[in-house]
Amino acid sequence: QVQLVESGGGLVEPGGSLRLSCAASGFTLDDYAVGWFRQAPGKGREAILCISSIDGSTYYADSVKGRFTISRDNAENTVYLQMNSLKPEDTAVYYCAGAFASFSEVVTTHNRYTYWGQGTQVTVSS
Repeated sequence: QVQLVESGGGLVEPGGSLRLSCAASGFTLDDYAVGWFRQAPGKGREAILCISSIDGSTYYADSVKGRFTISRDNAENTVYLQMNSLKPEDTAVYYCAGAFASFSEVVTTHNRYTYWGQGTQVTVSS
């Protein structure tokens, strides 16, 4: 069964950190471009961090530059989203997704993604 499962969300105070995991099963995640998206209440789903399948090219949304990073652990078939210096405006449901793309292509449009996780809630509040 092909699936992506996110974990690591929760409640954190402003300025804190969280690391989200996106574990794949049923397919090899490093063959795919991967994206992290988020959706806040009443807003659309936005791409915040995307990485290509092979050469590690990345896209960072301006809102997360300098605070969030993405990394792959191919042995674990997992992608991570490290979030530092969290702000209340980072509160959202976070999703990971996989897209079949060329080796260096970074995919930022959500309709290009084939596989989606179920989402994990991140709440930044004091």
